[in-house]
Amino acid sequence: MYRLLDNIGGPEDVRALPAERLEELCGEVRDYIIRCCADNPGHLGSSLGAVELCVALHYVFDTPKDKIVFDVGHQAYAHKILTGRRESFRQNRMPEGLSGFPNRSESRFDAFGAGHSSTSVSAALGLAEAARRLSSGEKVVAVIGDGAMTGGMAFEGLNNASDEDVLIILNDNNQSIDKNTGGFHDYLLRLTTDKRYNSIKRRIWDTLGEGRLRSWVQKMTLDTKSNLVRGTGGALFEALGIRYFGPVDGNNVQELVQVLGRLRPLKGPRLLHIHTLKGKGFAPAEADPTTWHAPGKFNPETGERIPTKYAADRYQDVFGQTLVDLARLDERVVGVTPAMATGCGMTLLATQMPERFHDVGIAEEHAVTFSAGMAAGGLRPFCNIYSSFSQRAYDQIIHDVALQKLPVVLCFDRAGLVGEDGATHQGSFDLAAFRSIPGVTICAPRNESELRNMMFTGLRSETGPFIIRYPRGCGEGTPWRDEPMSALPVGKGQCLRDGDDAAVLALGPMANRAVEAAEAIKSKTGAEVAVYDIRFLKPFDEDILARAIACGRILTVEDGTVKGGLYSEVAERLAGSGIPVRGLGIPDSFIHQDRQSAQRHACGLDTEGITKALEELLKA
Repeated sequence: MYRLLDNIGGPEDVRALPAERLEELCGEVRDYIIRCCADNPGHLGSSLGAVELCVALHYVFDTPKDKIVFDVGHQAYAHKILTGRRESFRQNRMPEGLSGFPNRSESRFDAFGAGHSSTSVSAALGLAEAARRLSSGEKVVAVIGDGAMTGGMAFEGLNNASDEDVLIILNDNNQSIDKNTGGFHDYLLRLTTDKRYNSIKRRIWDTLGEGRLRSWVQKMTLDTKSNLVRGTGGALFEALGIRYFGPVDGNNVQELVQVLGRLRPLKGPRLLHIHTLKGKGFAPAEADPTTWHAPGKFNPETGERIPTKYAADRYQDVFGQTLVDLARLDERVVGVTPAMATGCGMTLLATQMPERFHDVGIAEEHAVTFSAGMAAGGLRPFCNIYSSFSQRAYDQIIHDVALQKLPVVLCFDRAGLVGEDGATHQGSFDLAAFRSIPGVTICAPRNESELRNMMFTGLRSETGPFIIRYPRGCGEGTPWRDEPMSALPVGKGQCLRDGDDAAVLALGPMANRAVEAAEAIKSKTGAEVAVYDIRFLKPFDEDILARAIACGRILTVEDGTVKGGLYSEVAERLAGSGIPVRGLGIPDSFIHQDRQSAQRHACGLDTEGITKALEELLKA
């Protein structure tokens, strides 16, 4: 039971509280987030640090008329709890429950959807322009932080912000901008946000008119202020025509309310720089913000994490160790990640060979072109990007890598269905997106050993992007540690099971489920189904296709969108042949949050689903 939170049905109830009760409300919201996430894991640390900010925003601004745009979404848990979703937050990231990120279809308080980073400024500028043209009187706030300012799109938005009426809040949790430098900046903040100061300044500008005197006074005033704020990290924003305020303590709700109250009526682009503590209010999260960004299940009283038991090694661990092994074999090998070192397993390289490790921040486009530059200079970069994030670097992969035939190994982690992160993170589209690019190699391992061999093969590739895509989670339990690596014949698949009644062409771990399905079919009907692990979507193995054609019936299985990937490749080649071809894959729809196993079952991408598809194919 919470004395305040239990009576908060929406922001109007927050605004009805006396200001002196807001700190108590923040404590209750923080406790509620900790207890919910202890049993139902989510993005904990960032949201704990942003509790005071969310409370203050809804206290000062007239939401949902006023719009709040959150970047990434990792900071928005308190926002969801305060906007009528307190009870449903218990089902956060669950099937039929709340999305883990802001979602316009979920609530009128979610002004803009999020999931990928660095979009908030651009979206807020668009909302502000719409408000101006429609004369709606809405105020628009962009909340950016948790590393999102390292993304190039954020700076594109800032560069275009000079004419819009928007407040940008930079939630700095010690990942980028400099720390507060003392009491003088507090004085500067109070001065520049003071209502009387801004009223007097406007009257002076109006009195001076449009002549040379006004221009001289403005220039002197602005130059003086720019010199004063330079030490706070604000000079960059001032140079872009954005008025800078701060820094302030973002975990002091009373101060935030006062500052936001002063900034709300001001016009034009403004940036408020706040400092928050990631994991605020929960000692383990404060001490280790990286681990507690998304810690899994834990004991909310002691902070003891409940370890996840894995049936086999995770693909990210295979990648990380293999990259180190390859770096020891070849001094040209380097690793590049756009801020996903822990998630992709590249922390091993960072620890053991830090000079060969490059974390470029949340900047997928830069990661690819940076890798292309190193390849042009004679290095062999392994650039690891989550599959859904690779979409952001599509142009760079075409123009900077493929067109120049540069040997960059692109490893797409989290390919296929990813589970609770939902629609924004599904790795559904990489096969369809990259298959059409000339000179690209695309392959997918069916187990851990295959991933090692594909990375070794990619190192030996001399021209063009070499794409390896593999799923989130565990492998098949295949021995791989200390196993010798061997180069695979590029463009050649492998027969896993003979048969002449039908053929399955499968890509990646789906080949293992296809073998299980073929065995089930034999037990049920006696039919012999051939199973081929295609290995390489591009270049495509025409010999295997010819053997599959001889079976008379073909089923393709892939953990990517069925439109544009393996099924499309086979269907295009057999157009007009009369041979029945059926495709199993991710359907033409966005897949929302659920367990990976449930998502695969719903798409027919498990042994049961493939067995059913084969039964239907054999009856055709």
